[in-house]
Amino acid sequence: MFLPSCTTNADSTKKTINGNAGSRLLAESFGEFNEPWAMTFLPDGDLLVTEKSGSLLLVRLDDRSRMVVKGVPEVAYGGQGGLGDIILHPQYKDNYWIYLSYAEQDASGNRGAVVVRAQLRLASAEPKLENTEVIWKQKPKVSGSGHYSHRLAFSSDGYLFITSGERQKQTPAQSWTQNLGKVIRLNEDGSIPPDNPFQDKGELAKTFWSLGHRNLLGIAFDRKGKLWTHEMGPRHGDEFNQIICGDNYGWPIVSWGDQYSGVPIPDHDTRPEFHTPEVYWVPTVAPSGLIIYNGSMYPKWQGNAIIGGLRSESLIRIEIEGDQANEVERFKMGKRIREVEQGPGDAIWVLEDKKGGRLLRLTPYE
Repeated sequence: MFLPSCTTNADSTKKTINGNAGSRLLAESFGEFNEPWAMTFLPDGDLLVTEKSGSLLLVRLDDRSRMVVKGVPEVAYGGQGGLGDIILHPQYKDNYWIYLSYAEQDASGNRGAVVVRAQLRLASAEPKLENTEVIWKQKPKVSGSGHYSHRLAFSSDGYLFITSGERQKQTPAQSWTQNLGKVIRLNEDGSIPPDNPFQDKGELAKTFWSLGHRNLLGIAFDRKGKLWTHEMGPRHGDEFNQIICGDNYGWPIVSWGDQYSGVPIPDHDTRPEFHTPEVYWVPTVAPSGLIIYNGSMYPKWQGNAIIGGLRSESLIRIEIEGDQANEVERFKMGKRIREVEQGPGDAIWVLEDKKGGRLLRLTPYE
């Protein structure tokens, strides 16, 4: 059971949020967006925010102003598709590379996710992207507009990891000839590292780091270099997973959820050859956005995973100890949470989903 969720303060832009393990957060709004999907902080503390319909915004937090960044590729907007994730190159201060994911459509109407890198130019009156390069695409493009995933993260040794959803087609997650339902590992320029695990399964499979995934909307590394993701289950059965090189995570053969039709799916414990999630949720929380917190503002949360919840309208804290993970606290936010980031001063920032989704800074409430 959750504790009472929100108490309004005198300032209407702020409110306190209680966790069900006793923590209290102060949430301050920094404005509203049109279907915001992802964000990343620049070294000077400014913020880049993607909106699903195709806008990339530069947000200055000191005066809460915003500018449209020019040069964003055209996106296939609709359903779950549009402009997606955004991250910085680890050496952004030197090379100005940013990485974007989005959905594109071909002449036949089929769609798939794309990842590009481009250099962000801020010196002119209008911020813009230049030298855009496509470095990865989902193959094949398919019908429908769901389960792109296309979340991005860099490892500490400079490799780019991409989550590739199975596009609601299920069986591609186990295919060696389709990169749907996989975690992908590439060099920063899109070339393929020679030490990826599947070197004898065909050219496309050389990009795979793991397989058997459904719809992964969160990816992050912890301080020890371990990779964590979460993914939405079918009817319940959402998962939080440690991603191990070469492992198979079982979708659609096993799941702690069932098909939306009610047809049961064998549970993970019936097939021990597949990686079992470290945490799973029944009923669903619909996870989206993920950080492994490493800041000083919440010293007791260092090394914890912080996850947004869409269906659950929550913020979820997971304690990680070695290879084990457990949910330890949940905050009832009252809105669908699409994205989570650690920002200036080590505060936690979240983006609410949908039109009018707010940018919130979360700090400890004392």
